[in-house]
Amino acid sequence: MKEIIETIKSGGIGVIPTDTMYGIIGGAMNKKTVERIYLVRKRTPSKPLIILISDIKDLEIFNIKIDTELEKKLKKLWPNKVSVILPCQQKKFEYLHRGTNKLAFRLPKDKKLREFISMTGPIVAPSANTEGDKPSKNIKQAQKYFGESVDFYLDKGDLPIVPSTIVEFENDVLKILRNGAVKI
Repeated sequence: MKEIIETIKSGGIGVIPTDTMYGIIGGAMNKKTVERIYLVRKRTPSKPLIILISDIKDLEIFNIKIDTELEKKLKKLWPNKVSVILPCQQKKFEYLHRGTNKLAFRLPKDKKLREFISMTGPIVAPSANTEGDKPSKNIKQAQKYFGESVDFYLDKGDLPIVPSTIVEFENDVLKILRNGAVKI
C-alpha cells in the first residue's frame, strides 16, 4: 500500500476498488495527473470527474465554504455512496470543474478507503473503463482497457457495478441527478 500511496503522491495513476466499483484514480490536486486520466479514459474533456475525499473538512482544500446548514445536510448524506455536486467558481480548479463551476464530491462509507485518501489527499476516481464502455467488473477487464498506460492495479476480485447516487442542492432543495447505490 505504501508504494501505491507514494505513486499517487508523485503524480501516478492506477486502478483500485472504490466504494462503488473499480475506479481509475489519481491525485485531484495534480493537474497533469487529472489530464492523464482524461487521456487514458478517452473521456469527453468537458465532463468533470467525481472527487473522493477522506473528511468533510477536505472541501476547504477546494475553497468550498461550508456553513452550518450545508454541513448538516452533508452529514445526512455522508459517508455513503452519494456524490454531491457543490459550487466551485475557483479558476485554479477549472481543470477539475471543466468550466461548469461545480465539483462532485463523495465521502466514501468504506473506512479503509477514507484512510487511504487521508494519506494521498483527495483523488479523482472515475469508473475504470474507457468512455462509452462498460465499467470493469474485475482487474482483468481494466487491464484490457488500460494495459500499461496506468502505473498500478489493485485487485479485489470481481466487484458489483453500482454507481454512486448523484445529488445537488438547488435553492436548498435536494435534487437527484442520478439514482445509484443509495436510494434517497
